Amino acid sequence: MNRRTFLRGAGAALALPLLPSALPRSAWAGPVATPPVRLLFWFAPNGMVMSGFRPSSTGANYDLPPILSSLAPVQSDVSVISGLANAAAVVPVSGDHARGTGSFLTCETVSQTAGADIRNGISVDQIFASAMGSQTAFPSLELGTEGGAAVGDCDSGYSCAYTRNISWAGPSTPLPKLTEPRVAFARLFSGFDPTLTEAEVARRQALRLSVLDFVREDANALHTRLGQRDRLKLDEYLTAVRQLETRIERLGTQECVPGEAPDSNLRFEERIQALNDLTVLALTCDLTRVASFMLGNGGSSRSYDFLGVTGAHHELSHHGGDAGKLADLETIDAWEVAQFADLVSKLGAVQEADGSRLLDNTLAYFSSEISDGDRHNHTDLPVLLAGGGGGAVTPGQHVVLPDDTPMADLFLTMLHAGGVEESAFGSDGTRPVDLS
Repeated sequence: MNRRTFLRGAGAALALPLLPSALPRSAWAGPVATPPVRLLFWFAPNGMVMSGFRPSSTGANYDLPPILSSLAPVQSDVSVISGLANAAAVVPVSGDHARGTGSFLTCETVSQTAGADIRNGISVDQIFASAMGSQTAFPSLELGTEGGAAVGDCDSGYSCAYTRNISWAGPSTPLPKLTEPRVAFARLFSGFDPTLTEAEVARRQALRLSVLDFVREDANALHTRLGQRDRLKLDEYLTAVRQLETRIERLGTQECVPGEAPDSNLRFEERIQALNDLTVLALTCDLTRVASFMLGNGGSSRSYDFLGVTGAHHELSHHGGDAGKLADLETIDAWEVAQFADLVSKLGAVQEADGSRLLDNTLAYFSSEISDGDRHNHTDLPVLLAGGGGGAVTPGQHVVLPDDTPMADLFLTMLHAGGVEESAFGSDGTRPVDLS
């Protein structure tokens, strides 16, 4: 066999790889491939009113306190995890919003500086992207609702880089997020032509797909002439070709057709819905397998007038035990959880090629930079985890872990579910949390 050997049939030609020894791999004509695991990380600013967030019962069928009431339709797919702490954010100086946000996905203590000498760890989403991102068009996707430059002092001498970014590719490399749905759409689906008819889409697919169908007879004849090691290599190569064809084909199926680009003048709540939709589309079309989303920047002072709440969120979070402020905060918190529940519902509505749901093969994490807005504590953080992670996690439970269990341990669980076998993460992650 030489390097220039081709499989041919019906006018098509497929170049073969070099066929010496190879490791055993699954056969070309095997069963439908297991869907990949996807990871999502969702950030909500200013903490939660924990008395309205934490269930009083444990295990399955946990009770739903007021802030979690919107989870009712998806409760069997969402776990509440109590007892997790981010020790990296605990430093006895002001700046808890910046430290909590900066270390939200890194679990490393950020350096206190408002200058260019920022320093952080690599975030969990980027660890996953480094390992898996080469298999998709985009290694990762960073979305949010509030922008801003990564320079200046945003919190007690801490750089705005910490409060405005949760994804970090390196110690001094925060990854800016896309905040406009229309811009995110253009990035994800550049080259998509919404004017094509279904017949035109089908014709385009037929012209560029099913190369293996054309050369199958030639491939089968060649297969009988090869030794075992070369047959394995050929099977591996043809499997990879078919997987690529399948990915291209999925981009032309109804569930991967993005439709019209989002409007450019959406209200705040409409932008979140659009960004949720784009996140689900990106995962469905296998454009990426990991995404992060910031509902607001760390310590956000957004107003929620559309909920009937007056005053800035950050200022309200310094409630001092005031009953009126606590009631307003619960309204905001419940609305934030409802946006996450909407994302979970949409993930559950997508069917994978093997019949499972997209949500079954996803782990979607929800939390905040602090626990209680008045205390600015980083212990017993409000944590939701949705999805099954390809079977690694049993969802729908209230799990109470020992006090101050490292958040980094949960991130190890998520990485392992996605096939990234890190032995440690962050400053204190050493043992994955068992959620099976």
